[in-house]
Parts: sequence; structure tokens; C-alpha cells
Amino acid sequence: MTAHGMFRTVLVANRGEIALRIVRACREMGIRSVAVHSTADRDSSAVSAADEAVCIGPEPARDSYLNIPAIMEAASRTGADAIHPGYGFLSEDPDFAEVCDKEGVVFIGPPASVLARLGDKSSARALMADAGLPLLPGSMAPLASMEAAKRAAGRIGYPLMIKAVAGGGGRGMRIAREPGELAAAYTEARGEAQALFGDGRVYLERFLPSARHIEVQILCDGHGNAVSLGERDCTVQRRRQKLIEEGPAPGLPSEVLEEIRRAAVHGARAAGYVGAGTVEFLLAPDGRFSFMEVNARIQVEHPVTEMLTGVDLVQEQIRIAAGHPLEFGQDQVHPRGAVIECRVNAEDPARGFAPAPGVLACFSPPAGPFVRVDTHAFPGLRVSPAYDPLLAKVIVWAPDRARAIGRMRRALAEFRVSGPGVATTTGFLRRVLDDPSFRDATHSTSLVDELLKADSGD
Repeated sequence: MTAHGMFRTVLVANRGEIALRIVRACREMGIRSVAVHSTADRDSSAVSAADEAVCIGPEPARDSYLNIPAIMEAASRTGADAIHPGYGFLSEDPDFAEVCDKEGVVFIGPPASVLARLGDKSSARALMADAGLPLLPGSMAPLASMEAAKRAAGRIGYPLMIKAVAGGGGRGMRIAREPGELAAAYTEARGEAQALFGDGRVYLERFLPSARHIEVQILCDGHGNAVSLGERDCTVQRRRQKLIEEGPAPGLPSEVLEEIRRAAVHGARAAGYVGAGTVEFLLAPDGRFSFMEVNARIQVEHPVTEMLTGVDLVQEQIRIAAGHPLEFGQDQVHPRGAVIECRVNAEDPARGFAPAPGVLACFSPPAGPFVRVDTHAFPGLRVSPAYDPLLAKVIVWAPDRARAIGRMRRALAEFRVSGPGVATTTGFLRRVLDDPSFRDATHSTSLVDELLKADSGD
């Protein structure tokens, strides 16, 4: 570290737009950055922007971005004193955080013990229950057998969701709407959980088919300070993958939102949280909210909060990891206006959002007043099927939600992306923005499925 208690070199253990975002934050803070990359990403925007780059393996993520020994070797070789994991990949892996600690490299995120506690969804539920946060009816402990699942289901009631204990990102989940669907859903969820996370344990939770998904952005330092930076509404999803995020959450009573924010900070304190993260809740149609999970990392949709508050969340992550206290308290957080973020993915909505990778012949993102585009893409980029299909995040600010929707429609209409085999979600996103229930803020997590069902004529 420098004499001012700041890192000299941060290695960015990620790729795509978040890697570029972290490199830019380091540049503004006067910190040297190192981008690690696979052979497929040697010409990426993050590699070009970083002060140094190190190839850590071939295209498959398991051989590169999930290759802990190769990442640690790159950190040692480049003199990195901290590693920022971004989101996805190793960002919530307690083993990686522990390896960093043993090697004397600071992991920019929560301690390994906190990651382990919150990454296990059943232990996270138990922790938040002890802290007094409301939970959906469900099983506290992982289910030991199909018979245990049947007994728990009888107690919880249908519809219900089978969820991976080690899951996240909408994966390792299945819905059983009635008893006849339980066995198949249980078996499929266990199989997917084992394949994706190496942990086949699952638990049950009541499923809310018409809920709102509200997450609260938190920042906690190592000195006992914790603040909420407001909430984001992430209700527009397909297969529990977010498509549109906005803040503040529209159409909800201020007293309910304030209660959710307080619960998030209380839960974060109870977990001993340090860093940036979100505490996630489901809001039922009757206005009652329930704890869902904690995302112990920077989120894809963090720009929504940045545009609302003026707080640079990535730089705050770095300062907290370097041991600095927060420079502001709760009474100094003043969100202003309305912000919407749309994820532009290389996916084809007409084919069930199937991946549509290829080489970008044209890539011309929108611009103009109060429009931010976080992207790593450029003309000539090969969009690899090996990685997440996110091409760009379009974020707009306006004084109110109606004008933010209008600005986002204009921005998406300006977006030009094309290439052999490439399709994007821009048209579908505009359709969601035009939907009466979205405009009235009466939509739920079932909105995308309803639109797709209308397309199929069912």
C-alpha cells in the first residue's frame, strides 16, 4: 500500500464491462490496474485500458476466470496487493477469498467467513430469521431426501420453489405448483445445483407468482458503519434473470420502502458484512415483504444507484477494502430523480432468449443528455458463446419516472448492433417499456412470461 493507505496495484479477476468499469475506477484513484484474460479476450477493452495484462488460460471459464492458481500467479508476478473479483465467476467464492488472505493479497469484498455464511442460502435464511427479518414460509435446513421434501411441502403449501443452497443468479431453481410436480422439480433442481455449484443440496420456499423484486444497496466498512443507498426494483425478469432495473421502486408506499431499507441495514450488520452488496426482498401483492438472499458483491445494476446518489460504488468498495471508513453517513444519502437500466444481451427473444453470439459488424451505442452506457463491446468484437451474453447496460436519469421511460425509449431506438448471427434484446426491452402494467408500476415478476405467452398465442 501507499503512504496514504491505498493499494498500489489492483488485479481485476473478471472480464467484459465490469472489468473495464473497475479499471476505470482504479485509473481515477491513481491505482495501477492489471487485467487478467483468457486467450479469447486478449483484444478486449479491459485489456487495452489496463496498465498491464496477463493471460491466465484458454477460453473456457473453468480454465481461466475460474482458475484460482493462475490468477494468484498473475497477482504475484505483477505485484498486485489487492484483487477485485467483479461480479459472477469467483466474486462470492469463500475459498478464493481465503486463498487471497493466505497469500497476503486483499480480496475486495466481504471476508471469507461472511461469504460462506451468506452463500449458503439455508444458513443465510437462519441468520436473517434470528435477526428478525421476515421470511417466506420454507425449510430452514437442506432437505435430506425426497421424503423430507414431501413432508416440508405439506407444511409449507403450494406453489413452492426448490432452490439450491449454493445457488445464485436465478440458477438451481425449479417451481412445483402442485404435489404432482414436486418429484421432478426436486430431482432437476438437485441435478442442476450439483452440476453448476458442485453442491446438490436444496431447500424449499413458498413461491410468489405475482411479486415485486426489491433489492437494497448497502455499503458497510470495517469500522462499524453501515448505510443504505436506497432500493432498486428488479421485477422485470425472465427465468429469474433481470432485464430491467430501476430506482427508486415505483408505486410503493414510502413507509414500506423505508422499512425495507432499515431491515437491509439491520441484516447486513447481523451478518458482519463489509463492502458493497445488496439485501434482496420479495414484496407480495398485499404489501408484505420477505427476505430472499444477500448478493455479497457489486451488482450488474449498480449504475442505477450511482446515478441516483452520485456515489461511485466501485471506488467505495476499493476504499473500504483498503481499511478506510465511509466518508458519509445515512443522513447524507440523498437519491434524486428516477433511473432506469436496460440490459442489452446478445440473445434472441423470438427463440426463448437463446444466445445469439457472433462477430459485431456494427456497434453504435446511444448517447445524449443523462444517458450512460457501460459496455466492453466494439465493432469487430467476437461475442463468445462461452460467456455471459451481456453486451451493454443502458442507464438513463430523468427528474421523474415518466420522463426516464421516454428517455430510455429514445436511447434504445438509437442503439445499432448487427453482425452475422447476432440478435439483441433491444426490441423486447422497448416492448416492456410500452406495456401498460410497467408504465403504471403494477407489473410483477410474471410480466415477461405473460408477454412471451401472448407472442406464442397460448
